[in-house]
Amino acid sequence: MRPAAFLFDLDGTLVDTETVWAKAIVDLVRSRGGETDLDTILPMVVGRNWLDIDRALHARYPVMGDSTADEDAVVLRRFYDSHAGDPAAMRIEGSIDFLKKVSAIAPCAIVSGSPHDDVAIAARVCGVEDRLSLILGAGEYEAGKPSPSGYLRAAELLGVDPADCVVVEDSEVGVASGVAAGMRVIALDRGVNPVPQTYSGQTWLVRDLSEIDIGREFGA
Repeated sequence: MRPAAFLFDLDGTLVDTETVWAKAIVDLVRSRGGETDLDTILPMVVGRNWLDIDRALHARYPVMGDSTADEDAVVLRRFYDSHAGDPAAMRIEGSIDFLKKVSAIAPCAIVSGSPHDDVAIAARVCGVEDRLSLILGAGEYEAGKPSPSGYLRAAELLGVDPADCVVVEDSEVGVASGVAAGMRVIALDRGVNPVPQTYSGQTWLVRDLSEIDIGREFGA
């Protein structure tokens, strides 16, 4: 069946950034006087929405104070930039190539738990901003993954039936989100996820999106 839209996760799917964000969060907590480490933070980050992450941080580390998620995001971005290095080195080329190819078949969107501006920056780094019909970031849909609300909101804005959409995800909560939305899901297991994932309900399971035969699977 020819899809009506392709909906992509960002972190871990198009760009390999989740460990970098986790390191930045460690720095953020420590900058407020808290003590944490990467092993503690990574499970809180992988696949999760920034608003959910920030709430969890404030609940676990009272030293985070009364700052808002938006205020924390500004500080976090500075810590992220100190760890990021060359942004181009974080590109997941097989995924970017896949997005470019399927954008000729149907509208493409990114549905991410990162703040909208960070998603837009990543889209430019990937060179796909002109291939996207929509970007949804944290706070632009009702609830973070594994809730289906982000993917359902994307389908609504694109004016397509959720059942006709294909989701591309790398985390178990992301896959669960797409499945709960009634969409077909490609689970991308590159074997490098910093936190082991267990996928369920996906239509495809691949190591690289180049493994998908676009013509055969999507009628292109």
